[in-house]
Amino acid sequence: MTELSASALAGLEAAVPGGVSTRAADRLKLAHDASHYLLHPGAVVTPADAGQVAALLAQSRRAGVPLTFRSGGTSLSGQAVTDRLLVDVRRHFRDLAVLDDGRRVRVQPGVVLRQVNARLAAYGRKLGPDPASESACTVGGVVANNSSGMTCGTEFNTYRTLESLVLVLPSGTVLDTGAPDADARLRATEPALHAGLLRLRDRVRGNPDSVRRVRAQFAMKNTMGYGVNAFLDHDDPADLLTRLVVGSEGTLAFVASAIFRTVPVLRHAATGLLVFDTLGAATAAMPALVAAGPAAVELLDAAALRVAQRDPKADAALRGLAVRGHAALLVEWQESDPDALADRVAAAQPVLADLPLTTPARLSGEPAARAALWHIRKGLYAAVAGARPSGTTALLEDVAVPVAALADTCAALTDLFDRHRYADSVIFGHAKDGNVHFMLNERFAGGAAPTRYADFTEEMVDLVLGHGGTLKAEHGTGRVMAPYVRRQFGDELYEVMRELRTLCDPDGVLNPGVLLGDDPEVHLRHLKTVPTVEEEVDRCVECGYCEPVCPSRDLTTTPRQRIVLRREIAAAEAAGDRALAKELTGAYDYDAVQTCAVDGMCATACPVLINTGDLVKRLRAEEHGRAVSTGWRAAARRWGATTRAMARGLDLAGALPPALPEAATRAARAVLGADRVPQWRRDLPAGGSPRRPHPVDDPDAVFVPSCLGTLFAPAEGGAGVAGALLTLADRAGVRLLVPDGVGDLCCGTPWSSKGLTDGYRAVRDQVPPTLRAASRDGALPVVSDAVSCTEGFERLLAGAGDLRVVDAVEFAATTLLPRLTVRRRLGSLALHPTCSSTRLGLDDALRAVAGAVADEVVVPDGWQCCGFAGDRGLLHPELTASATRAEAATVGARSFDGYASVNRTCEIGLARATGRPYRHLLELLVEVTA
Repeated sequence: MTELSASALAGLEAAVPGGVSTRAADRLKLAHDASHYLLHPGAVVTPADAGQVAALLAQSRRAGVPLTFRSGGTSLSGQAVTDRLLVDVRRHFRDLAVLDDGRRVRVQPGVVLRQVNARLAAYGRKLGPDPASESACTVGGVVANNSSGMTCGTEFNTYRTLESLVLVLPSGTVLDTGAPDADARLRATEPALHAGLLRLRDRVRGNPDSVRRVRAQFAMKNTMGYGVNAFLDHDDPADLLTRLVVGSEGTLAFVASAIFRTVPVLRHAATGLLVFDTLGAATAAMPALVAAGPAAVELLDAAALRVAQRDPKADAALRGLAVRGHAALLVEWQESDPDALADRVAAAQPVLADLPLTTPARLSGEPAARAALWHIRKGLYAAVAGARPSGTTALLEDVAVPVAALADTCAALTDLFDRHRYADSVIFGHAKDGNVHFMLNERFAGGAAPTRYADFTEEMVDLVLGHGGTLKAEHGTGRVMAPYVRRQFGDELYEVMRELRTLCDPDGVLNPGVLLGDDPEVHLRHLKTVPTVEEEVDRCVECGYCEPVCPSRDLTTTPRQRIVLRREIAAAEAAGDRALAKELTGAYDYDAVQTCAVDGMCATACPVLINTGDLVKRLRAEEHGRAVSTGWRAAARRWGATTRAMARGLDLAGALPPALPEAATRAARAVLGADRVPQWRRDLPAGGSPRRPHPVDDPDAVFVPSCLGTLFAPAEGGAGVAGALLTLADRAGVRLLVPDGVGDLCCGTPWSSKGLTDGYRAVRDQVPPTLRAASRDGALPVVSDAVSCTEGFERLLAGAGDLRVVDAVEFAATTLLPRLTVRRRLGSLALHPTCSSTRLGLDDALRAVAGAVADEVVVPDGWQCCGFAGDRGLLHPELTASATRAEAATVGARSFDGYASVNRTCEIGLARATGRPYRHLLELLVEVTA
C-alpha cells in the first residue's frame, strides 16, 4: 500500500466530495478480485459522474498518484488491483438506454452484462460478447478486456460490435467519439494525440512485417497488448482511439459510456454433450466439427467433467459417467427459425456419426436441458477453483492457437502439467476458436512464486507462441502476461504500443504495471496468499458472481467482500498486526454481520453454492448472550402470546402522536443498540389479528397462516393473505384445515436468521409433531401463505419424513386457479418476486397467478431482494432503502393498476420505498375472480 499525504487526500476530496475513503475495511474489501494478485490500495475513490472523473484525473496528475479503474472485479489477470488509488466506478455508473428499437444500446461501465441482455430481451436482441461471467462482469470490464465468449468468436466481440464511446482522457478532456465532430474536437483539444495516432497508423501500415503479424495475431481471439489491428481497420484518429481503448485495461482513458450495436437472439437451438474416451480424441475432432457450423463448441477435460458431475443441474447421463481419461465437447447449433435449425442439425448428423464417441450424440432443443448444460459450463471456472485444496490459489490462464494446432497444444500442456507436478490441473474452453483455459492450483507462501511456477510459465509461453498462438485470448494481458508482449509481437509493434500509451497518458497515471512494463518479473510479484479461515471462506475464489444479487452491495459489503475481509483479518492476525485486525473486526460487525440480509441469494449465483448467510448466522450466534438466548427460547414455547404482544405494541405506538414512539425507539436504540431495538416509523402498519383454528371435515390440505399476519395488519384496503387464501379455496371447493394450536406454530426463521440455535431447536421440537398429526402423517400437503415461511418450513421439516410444504402461490396456481373464473383483469401489475420465491423456484407459479390477475405483468428493472429480511428492515431501515432504490425508481416512473408481492414484510418494504400500496398477490386474485 502506498501512503497518501494529507495534501493529496485533500485534493482528492475536493475532486470527489464525499467519495474518498482510507478506512481499512473499505480499502481491503475492494483490494481483491478474481485474479491471483493482491495489492492494497492507499484509498478508494467513488466518483459519481464523468465530471468528477476528469477532476480526479487532474488531481492524480498534480499529486503524481496513479489510479486504477475498477468495476466488476471478475478480472483474472491482475489488471484491476493496485497499491495506489482504486477508483470504484460500479457504484454510480449504471445508466442504460435502449436505442433504435433495440438495435443499439447505450450503457455505462457499472452495468452488469446480464442486466443489459435482460433489458434487450423484449426486443429479441442481445449484446454480441457473451463471456461465461455475464452474470457478474460489467460493461466497463467488457470494454477494457475486449470480451468475447462462447458463441461470438471474433465476429461479434466487443471490438466488432462497439459503435462509440464517451471517454475521459487523462488530460481531463471528455470526448464523445460518436459525435459528428468527434475527430475535429479531438484535433482541437488534443493535437499531439491526434497527430500521434495518424503517425502510428501510417507506421504500422507502412511496415509489411507489422501488417503480416497483426493480421495473423488478430485472426484469433487476442487480448495481448493493445489492439493494434485498429491501425489497419480504421482511418480517423477518433475512430482509432475508440477501438484502441477496447482491450486497453484502463491504461489509455476512462470509458464513461459505450454504445453497442446489438445482435439478434437466435431463439432456436440444439445442444448436446459429446463424450470422447480421451482429450486427444476430442480435440482431434475439432476441424470436422467446426466445418459443420456450430455456434459453440466448448471443451471439458476429465477433471472438468468430474467437477461438472457434482453440479446439481447435471443430468443422469453425466452423473452416471465413470470418468477416467474422458473429455467432452458441449456443442450447440443456433438459428432464427425451427426449420433452419432442423436443416442445420440434419447436415451435421453425418459428422456426428463419424466421431469416436463413447455414447451416441444426443442433441436437445428442450430449454431446461440446454440451460442446465450451459449453467454447468458457465460456472465451471469457479466450481473447479472452489474444489481446490484449502490454502491454495487458483490460477486461470487462457490461450488461443489455430484450431488445427489445438490437439497438439492440449497434449503438450498436459505433459507440462505432469512434468511440473500440477496434478489437479484442468483444461476447458472455447474449442471452436482454438481458445482453451487451463487452471493450476498453487500455494504462494508469503506471496512468493515457487520456482516451478516461473519455469512452467516460460515453457508454456514457448509452447503457445511456437504454435503461432496468443498468450491471452480473452482475459486480458494484465500483470500475468505483461512481460511477454514484446516476445509475442516483436520489437517494432511493441514500440508502437509503448508510444501509444505515452501519447494517451504522458504522465503515467493510468494503471501502471499493467499490459506493458519494463519489469520482467512483474507477473511473479504481489501474488495472493489464501489463509485457511472457515468452510465458506476457504471455498471462495473471489469471482464476484454473488455481488449483483446482494441487497447490501451499495450500503456496506457484498458476499465476496464479507469473505475477503475474513481473510484479511486472519492475515493481519497471522502477521501480528493486532491494530489492523482490531480495526477490521470492529468494522465487520455492522458492515458484514448486522447489515447482511441472510437471504441466501448469493448461493443462487455462486458456482460453488456458498451461502454467506450461513456464515453470518454463526457469527450472530457467537454474539448472543445467555439472556438473549434464554428469552428467545422462551418466546419459541409461547409464540402465540409473544406475537400478540408485539402486535399490541404496534397498535399502541400507532395510537400515539407519531413523534413519541419515533423518539422513544431512537432513544432506546442509542442506549441498547440499533441491532437490538427496532426503529418505529409512522409508515409501519398496525398490529394484525391472532391466528385461529379453522376446522373442516375431510380436508384437502392443512393451512398454516404466517405469524406475519398476527404481527402486521393487512395493507390498507386489503383483507390479508390468510383471508384471501381461505376465500379462494372456498370458491374453488377446496377444504383447508387450520389446525388447533396454530397461534404457537412458526417456521423457525426468526431464530434461524439470528443464529439462535437453542430457540430454533425448541421450535423444531414443537412444530413437526403438530403438523404431522394435522396432515395425517403427511397424507395432506401443508400450505404456507408467506413465501419466506414456506422456505423456513422446508428447512424445519427436512428429515421429518413425508411432510410436504407448498407455498400458497403454487397451491393457487396448481389447485385453485383451474377451478376459478377470472371475471376481470387489472390492466397492469407491478410484481415483486422475493428472494424466497426465487430460491424455491416459484417463477412459473408467480407468472401463472399474476397472468390471471393482470393483462400486463411487470417485474421492474432493478428488482432484487428488498433487504427487509425479517427484522432487518426494522433494525436497519437503511438496508431496505438501499436495496430497493433502483426498483423504486422504475416503479415510480409510471402508474400501475396493482402492486403485489408474496410476503408481508416485503410488501411493507416496497410500499415504504415506492409510496405505492403493495399487497399479497392472492389478495388481488380474490378481487378478479369468482
